[in-house]
Amino acid sequence: MTVRTECAVRTTDGGLHLVAGARRRVRRRWRALFRGDGGMSTAEYAIGTIAAAAFAGVLYAVVTGASVTDGLTSLIERALQDGVG
Repeated sequence: MTVRTECAVRTTDGGLHLVAGARRRVRRRWRALFRGDGGMSTAEYAIGTIAAAAFAGVLYAVVTGASVTDGLTSLIERALQDGVG
């Protein structure tokens, strides 16, 4: 037994076969779905810039924090004391 839909035929063994012209319709639908604007608008650039600046601020606060500074200092001191090799 087969069940026919607009674009495909499902067979009894669970297979799915595209009917004539279905590939073209599926491709056309995918192209329409993913076809968008050529790029970001000015508002999207502004929001992206603000988000990047906020992330940079948080990252700077974390990296310049006392715990990170102490950890990096101790790591470098251990590396210099132990030597290379």
